[in-house]
This record gives sequence, C-alpha cells and structure tokens, in this order.
Amino acid sequence: MPPLGEVPARMHASVIRPERYGPPSQGFAMEVVDVPAVGRGQVLVYVMAAGINYNNVWASLGYPYDVVAGRRKKGEPEDFHIGGSEGSGIVWAVGDGVTSVRVGDEVTLSGCTWDETAEDIRLGADPMTSVTQKAWGYETNYGTFAQYALVKDFQCHPKPKNLSWEEAACFLLTGATAYRQLCGWPPHTVEPGDPVLIWGGAGGLGSMAIQITRIRGGIPVAVVSDDERGKHCLELGAEGFINRNDFDHWGRLPDTSDGAAMAKWMKGARAFGNRFWEILGERRAPRIVLEHSGQNTIPTSMYLCDTAGMVVICGGTSGYNGDLDLRFLWMRQKRLQGSHFANIRQCRQVIELAASGKLDPCLSWTGDFADTGRAHQLMYENRHPSGNMAVRVNAAAA
Repeated sequence: MPPLGEVPARMHASVIRPERYGPPSQGFAMEVVDVPAVGRGQVLVYVMAAGINYNNVWASLGYPYDVVAGRRKKGEPEDFHIGGSEGSGIVWAVGDGVTSVRVGDEVTLSGCTWDETAEDIRLGADPMTSVTQKAWGYETNYGTFAQYALVKDFQCHPKPKNLSWEEAACFLLTGATAYRQLCGWPPHTVEPGDPVLIWGGAGGLGSMAIQITRIRGGIPVAVVSDDERGKHCLELGAEGFINRNDFDHWGRLPDTSDGAAMAKWMKGARAFGNRFWEILGERRAPRIVLEHSGQNTIPTSMYLCDTAGMVVICGGTSGYNGDLDLRFLWMRQKRLQGSHFANIRQCRQVIELAASGKLDPCLSWTGDFADTGRAHQLMYENRHPSGNMAVRVNAAAA
C-alpha cells in the first residue's frame, strides 16, 4: 500500500482480452497495466474488495456483446477490459470539480454511470433512463478488478461502518437492482401483505429481494433449483419456496393454435400456481413477480401474475426471447416492466438498510484477487453458493 494519495504508474489487474474470450476460467488473467488518468469529475479509488456479478461472465465470453470492440469503435484506445461493477475502497485521487468526496474517504461504489450534462437529464429524466447511461465495469473500462478503479464522483457512496470491506463490496449491485424492481415502479411497489414471487431466490438478487420484500411487509415466495437453496431462502424470510425442478413446462410458449401443446403447458403452469397458493395458504396471485431468468420462465410469470399486477424484469439469464400470451396481458390488465440497476437515491436507500443492520449483504463466498476468473466460472456453471460473492483486491484476509 503506497502512501495515501500517492498514485503509482502501474497496477495489478484481472484482465479480459479478445484473444482469450471464452469461459471465465480462460478469459480472465492477472496482468500489470497502467493506472488510468483521472479526468474532470472523476475519482480514483484504491480497491479493497470487488463484488462478482454475471455481467462479467458475458464480458469474458464476448457474448452477447463484445465490450472491447464496442469501446474501440467509439474511439477508446484500450484493447483490454477490466471489469467489476461494484466494490469498496479508499478515495485515492480526485479530478477537477470533485467536491463530494475527499482523498482518504472510505466508499462503496455503485455500478452505473451517465453524463450529467446530457439533455435528457437536464430536462428531468431519471439518469437511469438517460441515453448516456452505461453499466460501469461492463460497458465501461477500469472497474474494480484492479488495484485502482476509475469512477465518476456520484458513484461514490459512504461505506457502512458496520460492514467489512468484502461485505461492503458485494451487495449494492444486486441490492439496488432488487430495490428498484420492488419499489421503483409505482403504483406497483411492495406494500404490507403483498405476495411477491421471486425467481432465483437463493442468488444474490433473490437474497436481496426476499429481505426487501419482508422489510416492506410483503410476503416473499422464492423459486429455487434445489431444496438446499430453498432453506437459504427460508432463513432470509421467505414464506416458502418452489423447486422449479418439480415442473417441466419451462421454455418458450407453444403456438396458441396448437391445442394439445397449450393444454400441456397450461397444466404445468397451473400446477406451479397451485404450489404458490399452498405456500400462501390462500388462493392469491403474486402482485409483483421479480424476474431475471427471462425466456424459460416469462410465460409462467405473466400467467401467474395477479390481475393488474406487474412482472418486472432485469435480465434474461435463460435467453432473450420472451414469449407472451397477450390475452393475459391486456384482458387482465397486467404490466410487464423492464428495470435496470438503480439511481443514486435508490442506491443510498439500500445502503442505509445495510448500515442499519436491516439488510444482510449475504456474503457467502470470498476469494483472493487471483480467484476472480474462478468466481465467475462458478457463476457461469451455476455452482456458486447462495447469496453474493466477493474477491479481496487490496484487502488482507482476516
């Protein structure tokens, strides 16, 4: 650790290069690269720990988007990618115009960036909907998988004093994403007594969603891939869990003109709905369905969602083709809402929940810096433990 504020010329980083694109165990490699220059409105952060998220599985694969090629097409010179869309660390240097943080501040980093001078933002748009919004550490370079990360000043948030570096690094991306899904789309916000169906309940996003639903008085029901993950959900406050492997109607919706195939699909969807009712103890549909798996599950989500309820989706881990029987959408007046990360206010609200002890970061796995590729490989193969993961970058093992 150099003296506070002294910026070295070079740094260690876990780097992805196009010639290595493939599974994360192949795509990530430790290298020594130049420390990025700090521009106006930017902050250089000495990274203590970094969170692990699925977006840098995609970066490693080079699919569905080649992040390096995309940036080079826009004129950026780097032929490599340093990912990492959340983390914790110490403010090490600040650029011109930065007044919100000072060298030495301990911070938690949020994972989206935008141009605050953009016309849509100046006209009042939520920055998360701006045409300039980008996923930092995925669509942009110099994320937290390096000794130093480069961020805009508004990405720096006070680190909760009650959390370790690793805990502070792992929860904000999933926590704020779940918070916006559940609280950011009025009138479909979680209210006391609202049943909520949460796909992937044992993952990082689901672990946050279960807790946020309970904090707001809702009734979370989790969907998981095995009973052991279901137990994790119960410990976090889920009313119950549904093992998706007990059902086989997943995948794209049959053509509605195929009566036999539709009857078979409906039988599976209704059985899934009956299981939801059994957990609730009454015949009530979920007012909100928190989605991220996409292709395999969106037909069931839209079918099961309550009349005038909402399916809110932030990803497509099982595929991007979302089939709907539109009759369920328009005749039952349901809402299908896309949602992406969170704005600054929503990030601060989630951080406050963690700082007050109401929200557990659910740190389930911690690795060393060199384990960055391994951590993403576990996620790629769906072998990662329940909850959130982190790697120590400059932090020492306890």
